[in-house]
Amino acid sequence: MSGRRRACRAAAVLLLTLAGQTTPALATPSGATVRGSGVVTWAASAQRLGQGADRSYRLIVRVSAGGSDLRVRLSNAYGTRPLTVDSAHAGLQADGAALEPGSNRALTFDGQHTVTVPAGGTVWSDPVPGRVPAGARLAVSLRTPGAHGPATGHEMALTTSYLGQDADPGGDGDTGWTRTTGSWWYLDAVSVRPAHPRTGAVVALGDSITDGWGSTPGRDRRWPDDLARRLRADGTGVANAGISGNRVLTGNNGGPSAVRRLERDVLSQPGVRAVILYEGVNDLKAKDGASAAEIVAGYREITKRAHAAGLCVIGATVAPFKGWLQWDPDAETVRREVNQRMRGDGGFDAVVDVDRALRDPRDPERLRPDLDAGDHLHPDDEGMRAIAGAVDPASLDCRR
Repeated sequence: MSGRRRACRAAAVLLLTLAGQTTPALATPSGATVRGSGVVTWAASAQRLGQGADRSYRLIVRVSAGGSDLRVRLSNAYGTRPLTVDSAHAGLQADGAALEPGSNRALTFDGQHTVTVPAGGTVWSDPVPGRVPAGARLAVSLRTPGAHGPATGHEMALTTSYLGQDADPGGDGDTGWTRTTGSWWYLDAVSVRPAHPRTGAVVALGDSITDGWGSTPGRDRRWPDDLARRLRADGTGVANAGISGNRVLTGNNGGPSAVRRLERDVLSQPGVRAVILYEGVNDLKAKDGASAAEIVAGYREITKRAHAAGLCVIGATVAPFKGWLQWDPDAETVRREVNQRMRGDGGFDAVVDVDRALRDPRDPERLRPDLDAGDHLHPDDEGMRAIAGAVDPASLDCRR
């Protein structure tokens, strides 16, 4: 898009260690959607996957904060009919699909082992007694008899999980788990009750960089994972609300914009005290790219709604991406203007200067070569660590 067109647009606008044993948000779905409790310790934003199936899932996730009374949230956000789960368990991964013996515990929903999640809805499990250690590799196993129609999950897990036609979700062994999957199905949040009542959580709201594209699969090296390791000592939970291709202002790839999914992916999560907003590059590099004024207006709407909910909002500047196919001088101009406004009076409680952390000092329009995953847009493992390292932990508690 030319600079003139952009200007015109701007003008127009568990692991269980047993204890003693005014753009509107997405509409709240009808049915028994229950708010969680405690603090979110893991999350993955809902996306539409393929078709549901009569099968079992053993989904591997790494929690951030430790605590007791584990709960999981199941999502049928993209389902067109109710989803029945007739067996759900949570335990500690040992190796592959096998679990630590005796760790697998049944999950109930309002006291029942079977739950039906309404189309478009979510449901939280009941709390499970026992403690979940910080950094645990949790295995949540589900069976979905008769499932069909669009499935809900998270496409790019960068973690190996397991599928089975006749596998028993309540078993500890790997018998019957005959296939693998690189996505998370139906599971989109885990919460715990932390040892200290004032402990809270941080949600990273972002696009493919937050989703982990460019990091090493299977190693939990997304920047929110690195941030979780940094914050582990004080028990802070970190939830990853990154979706590849996501934009601040408009939906993309069949999913809602950051503005529209704020309630679902941030405000509805339990115990959240801060959100780190790291989006914008997909808006400005698109063929119909947004202006700086439009992007910043989107930031301000998100900030206003998050502040109204009592959250701190930390904005992250947009990193350089020269060398990516969609880069052009006009997009670079918009990127710099967005960052300038963010560093000025963007309305945030704090700013993480990702641009400064990742840019090549010899060519500030590019990523540093040693932090580039190779496509000139996504950071590698070291780049992810640099993003997490740029976050000031003190900024996550603004006492709102």
